[in-house]
Amino acid sequence: MSPLPSLHEALSPSVSPSASQSTPARLTANASTKLPRVVLLVLALAYVFAGLYGRDPWKNDDVVSLATMLSALQSQGVDWLIPHMGELELTQGGPMVMWLGALMIHLFGPWIGDIAASRLVNLLWFGVTLGSIWYGTYLLGRRTEAQPLALPFGGEPTVKDYGRLIADVAALLFLATGGVLLRFHETSDVPANLAFQALGFYALARMMDKPKMGAMMLTLALVGAFLTRAWPGVVPLLFILPIVLIKRSILWSARGYAIGSVLLASALIACWWVPTMYFHPDWMKGWMHWNRLSFGLPDHLNVLRPFRDLLWFVWPTWPLALLALWQWRRWTTAPHIWLPFAVVLGALLTILISPQADEAEYVLLTVPLAVLAAFSIPTMRRGVINTLDWFALMCFSVTAACVWVGWFALHFGIPKQISLNIARQTAGYEPHIVGWSVALAVVCTLGWVAMIIWRVKTNPNALWRGSLLAAGGLTTSWLLLVLLWLPAIDYVRSYRPMSAEIRKTLEGLSSTPGELACLKSQGLGLGPRASLYVFDHIELVYETDCPFLLQQTTRKKLERGEAGFSDNAEVLWQGSRGADRFDRYQILRLPKQ
Repeated sequence: MSPLPSLHEALSPSVSPSASQSTPARLTANASTKLPRVVLLVLALAYVFAGLYGRDPWKNDDVVSLATMLSALQSQGVDWLIPHMGELELTQGGPMVMWLGALMIHLFGPWIGDIAASRLVNLLWFGVTLGSIWYGTYLLGRRTEAQPLALPFGGEPTVKDYGRLIADVAALLFLATGGVLLRFHETSDVPANLAFQALGFYALARMMDKPKMGAMMLTLALVGAFLTRAWPGVVPLLFILPIVLIKRSILWSARGYAIGSVLLASALIACWWVPTMYFHPDWMKGWMHWNRLSFGLPDHLNVLRPFRDLLWFVWPTWPLALLALWQWRRWTTAPHIWLPFAVVLGALLTILISPQADEAEYVLLTVPLAVLAAFSIPTMRRGVINTLDWFALMCFSVTAACVWVGWFALHFGIPKQISLNIARQTAGYEPHIVGWSVALAVVCTLGWVAMIIWRVKTNPNALWRGSLLAAGGLTTSWLLLVLLWLPAIDYVRSYRPMSAEIRKTLEGLSSTPGELACLKSQGLGLGPRASLYVFDHIELVYETDCPFLLQQTTRKKLERGEAGFSDNAEVLWQGSRGADRFDRYQILRLPKQ
């Protein structure tokens, strides 16, 4: 065995062939058979389109972001600089999602509707994320340090085929990551921020051979991340830069481009910051306060919670990523391991300094873990890979079966116990069968069965088979959930029926036909407030002389008589969202002062 490479040799752009022979990757050309492009394309489109359309915006981030987009279209003067919902200014995040969403609504809303148009921006975020993962991994996989062991009589894959194999596997493993699935179908800042984080990873990989292009991509990533999620969005990228720009690394020679990217990004961000500071000083104060609250040490009750939640959020990539670090432990400083590992470190540092870390921070790990996991596949023995294949087959077959069992329980009452549990969660919902949706669900199920038969009957050699089964299984389960359960889920999560009842009540209270009575609020969350604005253009006011008040309370408080104004106000309407068992809403007529 050749001696261990030094740090300089491992990070150098040119590594001798003898050094590359000691890599743990072992595979033949047959194992790197190309994954048909149409398969990856169809899988990706099914993944992102399912659940994106055919439903109402849900609480909370989904509908709040849509409300800011609609408000931006109605903005007067310089109001478009800041996220706002009607007259309510939202002092958090940034305006990027609002700007692009408003643009999509302006361009396509007249043809496909405002809600559908707003979700076109999700296709952009998904495309940037998946494209950055694929091309960034492809660049790393083609490097000399990442190449598999040269076989004595030849037969190893070409550099291009090997790079493509690793890139395909990384993209498929990202699609198989369960935690990010729902977030990519919401019009919030989370998928947008993830897209810019992935673009930052690609920019650093590109900077190794084309520093100017990489620097431009890095600038775009920094500006986009800041304008999307402010400092919590850009800090992970700033953590990564000093890690990858260590002396003698392959990116050390491009440090000037990286520094230039940061300076240029700062100048571009100032083009938004300065006018916002001038025209909206109060908003900027609140925004800076939100940024300060986003950083700090978690209390003792929450310090371990992220690591517990992350185990399922980034499944199944984290075990494979750990395996990659172990198998490539002698090549940790090589770019194809060090770069994604640096991104992991940047995300972990961000989580550690976030007092209330949640999914918005967890998603930062999905991209680098998928890349690292991809480099573990060529190091595995065939028996281990076969075991993972069967685990994916069994796991997602059970998941698909559970979706069907639940659907039968919802519509036909069998099994009885499951039917009773579902009925409690969907109280008030009237089940109805949509023929075409059920037919498509049957087709998707048969497609999954076909994948099982393909794996069992042909026993393919291609190393992407396991990741394809995992991504295909998750996508099939998601498709079945959308096709069979979307009406019920929409009923449970949408505020549309409640908003319509409130509008009808306000129409009856108005002294002017065709107009709505004024309405102010008490204790109303952003989700229901945004829903009123989106569904029925109900904008809450702050005038003290308005006699009508929408109050959000709970069922228990109403039963105990602990809701505010209960003794001195007349209850005009009372309701809730779908099958909500906790929150209650009521419109009150306040006594004259």
